[in-house]
Amino acid sequence: MSASSLPFVVGANTVEDQRARWERKRSRTAKELLETEHKYLEQLDLVLTYFVTILKAKGTLKPAVLETIFGPLESLYSSSHVLSLHLEKGNLGPGLENFCQSLDLYGHYAENFEQANKTLKEQVRKNKSFRRFKKLQETRPQFQGRELEDLLPLPLQRLHQYKHFFGDLLENTSPDTAEYQKLAKYAAIISETVKSVCEVSHWVQDIFDKRENSLQLLRVQKLLKGQKTQVLTPGRWYIREGWLLVVPSKGEELKRRMFFLFSDILIAAKPCHPLHLLNANKLSCQAVYPLHQCSVDKVFGHTWSQGGLLSLSFPHKTLLLMSTNQQEINDWYQSLKAAVRQLKA
Repeated sequence: MSASSLPFVVGANTVEDQRARWERKRSRTAKELLETEHKYLEQLDLVLTYFVTILKAKGTLKPAVLETIFGPLESLYSSSHVLSLHLEKGNLGPGLENFCQSLDLYGHYAENFEQANKTLKEQVRKNKSFRRFKKLQETRPQFQGRELEDLLPLPLQRLHQYKHFFGDLLENTSPDTAEYQKLAKYAAIISETVKSVCEVSHWVQDIFDKRENSLQLLRVQKLLKGQKTQVLTPGRWYIREGWLLVVPSKGEELKRRMFFLFSDILIAAKPCHPLHLLNANKLSCQAVYPLHQCSVDKVFGHTWSQGGLLSLSFPHKTLLLMSTNQQEINDWYQSLKAAVRQLKA
C-alpha cells in the first residue's frame, strides 16, 4: 500500500467507525424505547381493565362522566400497542410514522386533563358506589399501592419521554440517509405537540409534587406516637429526614435522634420502647423547632475531614448536631440553610 493512499483509508475507517457508533447508540435507544413502551402499555392496561371496562359494564358512572374522566385512553393504548408491534419487528420508520398520525389524541387528552381531574374528585366525593369500587380496585396487588390519580397522568409523562427518544434516534442516525429526513420530521412533530401541552404538563407535575408531599407528611405523622405533634399542616413541605447525634450542653453522652426537616419546622424524635405493644415501631417526638427564628452555622466540617458539627441557634436554645459522615452533614447544612432562607424571604 502506497503512503499516498493511507490518509484515504484512515478517513474511510473514521467514517465507518462513526457510523458503527451511531448504529450501536441507535440500537440501544430503540431497545429502551421498546422496553419502556411495554411498561407504559402495562400501566395503561391496568386502568382499562380494572376501571374503564368494568365501569362500562356496571354502569356505575354515566357514559358522559366516564368519557370526561378517561378521555381517549383506549385509543392511546391502541396507538402505543401498534407502535410496540412495529418496534418488535424492527420497523422503526413505519412505526414512528404511524404513531405520529395519532399524536392529536395526546393533545385532546391534555386539553381535557384538568376537567377530568375535577370530575374524578367530584365523583369520589359524591358517588358512594364509585368511591367504594375505586378503593377496592386500587387494593389489588397489580396496582402496587398506586391510585387511579397516579396512573391517569401517564400519557402526558410518556409524551415527554417520546420527545427525548425521538431526539436520541435522530442524533444517532447518519444525516445523509433518507431515514434521517423522516426522523427529523417526526421529531419536529412531537416537539410541537409537547410544546402545545407544556402548560398542562407543568400543572400535572405540580399536582404530582403536592400529592407526593401529602403522602410524605402523612407517613411522618403515622410514624410519630400519638397526635400531639401536628405534621399535617396546609402549606408545609417535607424536605428530608435522617439520624443525627445531639451534642448535650453539660458533657453528657451523645444522643442519637431522628430528625425530620420541613419547610417551617424541624422535629427531633427518638424510638419508642421496642417491647411496647402499640408503639414498638414508632417514634416519640422530643422537640419541635420553628425555623423562622433559626440561624444555622457549621462549627466544623468545612474540609473533607471525618464528619462535622452544626449549630442551630434559636431565641432560647442552641442545638448542636453532629454526624461522622462528612457528606451527610454538608447535605443537612445546605438543606437547613435553604429552608431558613426561603422562610425568611
